[in-house]
Amino acid sequence: MADASSKKIFDVSLLRRVFRFAAPYKKKFYISIVLSVLLALMSPLRPWLIQITINHGIKEQTAALFIKGAGGFIIEITIIQIALLLIESIARFYFTFTTASLGQSVVKDLRISTYQKILNLNLSQFDKTPIGTLTTRTINDIESVNDIFSEGLIPIIADLLSIIAILVYMFQADWRLTLVCLAPFPVLIIATYYFKESVNKSFIRVRNAVASLNAFVQEHITGMSLVQAFAAEDREFDKFRKINREHRNANIKAIFAYSVFFPIVELISAFSIGLLVWWAAKESLAIAPEKAANVAGIITAFILCLNLLFRPLRVIADKFNVLQMGMIASERVFKVLDNTDVTMNAGKIAPATLKGNIEFKNVWFAYTDEQYVLKDISFQIGQGKTIAIVGHTGSGKTSIISLINRLYHIQKGAIEIDEVNIEDYELGFLRSRIGVVLQDVFLFSGSVMDNVTLRNPAIKKEEVIRAAKMIGIHDFIERLPGGYDYNVMERGATLSMGQRQLLSFVRALLYDPSVLILDEATSSIDSESEALLQQAIDKLIAGRTSIVIAHRLSTIRKAHTILVLDKGEIKEMGSHDELIRKQGFYYQLHKMQFQEQLVD
Repeated sequence: MADASSKKIFDVSLLRRVFRFAAPYKKKFYISIVLSVLLALMSPLRPWLIQITINHGIKEQTAALFIKGAGGFIIEITIIQIALLLIESIARFYFTFTTASLGQSVVKDLRISTYQKILNLNLSQFDKTPIGTLTTRTINDIESVNDIFSEGLIPIIADLLSIIAILVYMFQADWRLTLVCLAPFPVLIIATYYFKESVNKSFIRVRNAVASLNAFVQEHITGMSLVQAFAAEDREFDKFRKINREHRNANIKAIFAYSVFFPIVELISAFSIGLLVWWAAKESLAIAPEKAANVAGIITAFILCLNLLFRPLRVIADKFNVLQMGMIASERVFKVLDNTDVTMNAGKIAPATLKGNIEFKNVWFAYTDEQYVLKDISFQIGQGKTIAIVGHTGSGKTSIISLINRLYHIQKGAIEIDEVNIEDYELGFLRSRIGVVLQDVFLFSGSVMDNVTLRNPAIKKEEVIRAAKMIGIHDFIERLPGGYDYNVMERGATLSMGQRQLLSFVRALLYDPSVLILDEATSSIDSESEALLQQAIDKLIAGRTSIVIAHRLSTIRKAHTILVLDKGEIKEMGSHDELIRKQGFYYQLHKMQFQEQLVD
């Protein structure tokens, strides 16, 4: 894993693709590069000025000359150094701010592109990919891409330029002394390499541990009622402790690497300064006294240079790891962006109205490979008619309704609405004309109003109230704290399943669809609410083409046609009375599931 990660730094095509997202922000990028060069050139200026000050200010020993000449010179040099320090501080501020701003701008655009891609992915991708994985790609991984700019490549370039500038100055000042000071550097290079590799492996372990920890906590908080109902708290807590221990161990290993590396850097730094002092003492004994000031000046300058040299070296290995993790994260994000399993929207047809004549023509469909869950399905639904689909669990009922609004791609055959292939309709138009009420109602965290309108500003509150009264839930909503502004919390946790189902009916009614799909829509409604809800359903489906999946006899019997499925194939088709008289597959299914509701 670490080896693979190391290679990613030099993946020029991947890095080029990351920087393609920075193209709209070329100005910020060029400013950051110019500032990095400026800061690098300024790095050796202070040591050089200190050297000049000592060489020319202390060299002159007579008091009079010092006061009249050198003293003024020292003041001038001091003013120059203060000005230089201010300029460097301002430049460093703008460099840090610009690179961070560039990174956040890229993150913003990359996150928009990624989420837009996720919105258009075929629904089968969500069946195969854990939600937590896509969440990590959209949030954590993209945030790591920001580090490529703010803490990775550009800061590394700035540090390397600074190191080069300092080394050039040192070699120009005294190449022999520079070689003496750099004698311990091979040890530092080796230590830096092993530190980088160790921390990289630790970071990967930490990331994996964090992902496991987040997934476990999220899943078990969501399912806490089940954990408590089966008295499984102790067992689940033991699992949590194990995952948490792995997270701690991974972090401790990274901390250990830092704890070893930084003292090594300090020791090498001290050893370099020690060699410098040794060389200075040796040289001082060998030269004339009048040249001692020059030695003092260059030694002081070299001490400052070594400090400036070791400062970026302490963190450059860490920045390489940040760059590595950013590149790995970007590769993961690009895998989402490169996913070709999307719902294509090549259709252009968007008529003013949709009648709702639906026809399946020899449709074959499989979720994976060629394991078909629907086999050669053919049937018609006339405008304003209702068809009920029945069958055992896994017979393909939900698959049929998922194909009508193109949540999945069919492998063979065709589906037409008003004699037009559904793939020729503009996708947004097609889905806006199909209303869906599912068994498992999903409510977002937010108000009742937001959930039934899906934050569509075109839907007025008066329309919502009218629809709620038709469904029979208006009085209940009014009794909630805040009424239509009541926060239903995540997944509608503060409402019962039946109440969430009623809200989904209001949602479907508000959008006034041409085709209505009810997937076990009354399964969560109690007997007392069923009569009221059935009246609302009758009003809802009146004049609309409707497809109903239900086990309740009252809903099925009113359908114009009943489609009987078994293992993805149509076994029978006809009205309720026709199929009962036939005493075939539907009769047996009906007898088994609805025995208590049979009419004499």
